[in-house]
Amino acid sequence: MNPGIGYTALALVSAATLLIGFYGLRISRTTSDFYVASRTVKPWWNASAIGGEYLSAASFLGVAGLIVASGVDALWFPIGYTAGYLMLLLFVAAPLRRSGAYTVPDFAHARLESLPVRRLTSLLVIAIGWLYIVPQLHGAALTMRITTGLPAEIGCLVVTGVVCLSVVTGGMRSITFVQAFQYWLKLVAIAVPVLFILFRLAGDGPPGADGAQLLAEALDPETHAPLYRNVSLSIALLCGTLGLPHVLVRFYTNPDGASARRTTLIVLGLLSLFYIFPITFGVLGRIYAPDLAGGAADATVLLLPGRVFDGASGDLLAALVTAGAFAAFLSTSSGLAVSLAGVISQEFFRGSVRGFRLSAVLAAVVPLGIALLTESSALAGSIGTVFAFTASTLCPLLVLGIWWRRLTAHGAGAGMLTGALLCGGAMLASAVLPRIGADTPAWIEQPAAWTVPAAFAVTVLVSRLTAGSAPGGGAKFLARLHTPEPLDRARPGAGSGGGKPS
Repeated sequence: MNPGIGYTALALVSAATLLIGFYGLRISRTTSDFYVASRTVKPWWNASAIGGEYLSAASFLGVAGLIVASGVDALWFPIGYTAGYLMLLLFVAAPLRRSGAYTVPDFAHARLESLPVRRLTSLLVIAIGWLYIVPQLHGAALTMRITTGLPAEIGCLVVTGVVCLSVVTGGMRSITFVQAFQYWLKLVAIAVPVLFILFRLAGDGPPGADGAQLLAEALDPETHAPLYRNVSLSIALLCGTLGLPHVLVRFYTNPDGASARRTTLIVLGLLSLFYIFPITFGVLGRIYAPDLAGGAADATVLLLPGRVFDGASGDLLAALVTAGAFAAFLSTSSGLAVSLAGVISQEFFRGSVRGFRLSAVLAAVVPLGIALLTESSALAGSIGTVFAFTASTLCPLLVLGIWWRRLTAHGAGAGMLTGALLCGGAMLASAVLPRIGADTPAWIEQPAAWTVPAAFAVTVLVSRLTAGSAPGGGAKFLARLHTPEPLDRARPGAGSGGGKPS
């Protein structure tokens, strides 16, 4: 690949991100602007921003790579990523917005009136955010090495630098503009090359029997992964979406619960539209580039246009997908940095704008160090592990905190600790066992099928055993979560809720 393609795409995407971010700085004047864009983001704009931050390296590069490497089983990833928003729509979106909180720890504190639970939730949110940022930086390293020939570490440094500048300057208000732009850039960047390749395929046919044979093997039921693995992965993706901090914080930017629901419906449509194209990319990769399955599958989206088209056409399409890849890394990392900055600044810097900016730097620099010290693995697979951890920790807190009146602080804390220890132990074991030459059992590699039920069960059991410690204001808070806004405003003394004042 021509290095000039990579340099040009990186420069243009970075410049656009920073310019839009600086525009956001002009209208980000208050603390509320920095944290939740003053709760004024309309559904279509917010949905585009959610799509921008949610469609990460795993979506843009990893889904196609997994299809090339493992065939039809990889389809569980886009299905789970999208269906998770249906779970959000049904169980979380509107009540969470009505809570009035700024962050997930704010919600936990307001619901359970417990400072220890708030602190535990904060630690888990920070850990999840850092674990999620690391694969984005690995994806940037891969893209930088392939498209420019520069050391992979440069990609990590560039993404971290651009994220810090864009978040520090304008906060949530600024990042909303950036991420909405980047969703549509990513959609165009992956859709146009797919359409061009399909036109070429329609005209010329497959390049030989080998690709067609691999495609047929991908559809062979006998080659599919075990049922347990697919079920556990689905549980991780469906329940994990409910607890992703960078997704949840976006619902706090909607004006009200009804807007949060409309936003979620639009997101379902935007994600469904987007995932058509990486799936198609993966199928085309099995036909045109079966050799990439040997270890470079995550590079399929980057390399395939140049293999199908020669000359300027191939260069232009390669530049487009490179720009989309960098937009994926930047938008997801920016959303995570904003959500982590909100938590860190409130817990350690009293929620000031200056504290938010310092927290944003910390939120980006720590995972940079981790990414530089670790090796990249399959992007979609590594993100799936983060979903399993999130599903095992924050999901029980949110679902039971919204829908079960008997939840206590002791139960929530015990459930989160159980999920963190069980899933974290499985993640550690799956990393260590291959290094010592041992096989990794499926129940260790995909632990959500047993860690998520265990976390829910412990939460319920401990809550029942400590029923006398239920928060006194729990019933009032729950009534507020489930009361439509017009009725809530009509009630005497209806306030603005948890978190910092609007």
